[in-house]
Amino acid sequence: MSIIKSTIKMAIATFMSRILGLVREQVMAAYFGASGITDAFLVAFRIPNLLRDLFAEGAFSSAFVPTFVEANQESKEESRELLWTLFWLLTITTGTICLLIGIFAPELIEIFAPSFTKDPEKFHITVVLTRIMAPFLTFVSLAALFMGALNSLKVFFLPSLAPAFFNIVSVLVMLTMSGFLDSHGYPAVYSLGIGAMLGGLVQAAVQFPILYKYGFKPMWPKKLWSPRAIKVVKLIGPGMIGFAAAQINLLINTILATGTIVGATSWLNYSFRLFQLPVGILSVSIGNSNLVHFSEAWKKGDEKGAKDLLKSSYYLSFLTVLPSLAILYCFSEEIVNLIFERGKFDRHSTIMTAEALRMYALGLPFYSLNKIWVPTFYALNRQRVPVIASLMSIGFNITFCLLLTPIYGFKVLALGTTLSMLVNAGFQSWMLKKDLDLDWDFFFSPKVLKVFAATLVSALIVSFGLKVEFFTQPLMVKCLIVAAQISAVGLLYGAILIILGERAAVMALVGKITKKFKRK
Repeated sequence: MSIIKSTIKMAIATFMSRILGLVREQVMAAYFGASGITDAFLVAFRIPNLLRDLFAEGAFSSAFVPTFVEANQESKEESRELLWTLFWLLTITTGTICLLIGIFAPELIEIFAPSFTKDPEKFHITVVLTRIMAPFLTFVSLAALFMGALNSLKVFFLPSLAPAFFNIVSVLVMLTMSGFLDSHGYPAVYSLGIGAMLGGLVQAAVQFPILYKYGFKPMWPKKLWSPRAIKVVKLIGPGMIGFAAAQINLLINTILATGTIVGATSWLNYSFRLFQLPVGILSVSIGNSNLVHFSEAWKKGDEKGAKDLLKSSYYLSFLTVLPSLAILYCFSEEIVNLIFERGKFDRHSTIMTAEALRMYALGLPFYSLNKIWVPTFYALNRQRVPVIASLMSIGFNITFCLLLTPIYGFKVLALGTTLSMLVNAGFQSWMLKKDLDLDWDFFFSPKVLKVFAATLVSALIVSFGLKVEFFTQPLMVKCLIVAAQISAVGLLYGAILIILGERAAVMALVGKITKKFKRK
């Protein structure tokens, strides 16, 4: 129940953030469409975003949280010292990286998007956007530090809501500065870069008052290179590779996509954003919750309790993510049309984005497992396992995409990402079974198999029974149709699970969600 409670708190906050993220993508799609200009922004943003996921929200969080929990169990002053030691180390390190990104931006774009060199204007815009957004890495790294500390203190809702402020700032800057920049002779797309940079700053700043309230006031540490700080840094090294698979695969996709057709990078981005909605709301929330509770139990020596928590996270992951897979796969065109098709985003872009979304959706269970397994290996001091898994998945993705993209087009890039995450999650599952001496029932329990069966039956029924005339309808009717389709899948999925004997799990989850929403 502790896993469910903390997961729901984060999921509700993240849901609000992701909805605002979709609004940001809608505004961007309406203003700029799927064009060479949006391709330029997405390539530029990929650079600090790649480092963010590797260095801040990924490897850093998984290295920091177990160490912070350990320090806090010793004394509050120890954990406060660790927090602000890492604050200054992060600021110095990421600040230096940001400076290097700014200096070597042209060379980086030549690597990330070599085809852009054929268009001097697009290349120049991408370089300027890269320099504008470089500080985003520092701001979002500090935001991840604050969020990790607050989660360790069992504060889940407000830190998970912080990304909402990033999206709000991004949208406001886009709406207010696009016209201003254009009227003064600058590309309007620069507003996207300015919004992302300022949004990262606000995302970090809004969490500081909560830390202050809990007694973690700013301080200059007694020793900048303390034993616990060294421990975190040592864990980050291999962890950067362990968390690298998804982002490096996306980077490979970006490079290959820029060499296919104009708009491919944007289609992949829009589809990946929709795919990230359930990943961010459900998978990340479950993974973060598991990291805190599993680490706490493991540090106390409660091996059985830790395994039980891990098993609950594993089951909860499939229980919540698989119906999302069915919805995204079966209603991909309807969802893309409703959310993005307006302004410069046309029907052709809808079709292309939906094709990529279906390929990404198949990878939802594997992404979800990765969000749970990697932090678990950190808590077990087995960082080498995610490193090996990442290298295997990256190698698979490169081979798969290089061979098939020239034949089948940009859709292969999304499918390659999905299959590479299958390789990643599969290897980690096998290693976890050995390390924790888990039996096969842990992975293939009757409860998990029932979830898969309910998902498959639901998908088959909705594929044939819930398709209606959609694209010619007014906007309000489209909203009602999509809401009805999503609701029908959820009700059908829940009904099948109840028929299969999982009434307790369904009712417990629904009851907790309803209770939390009533409170909020």
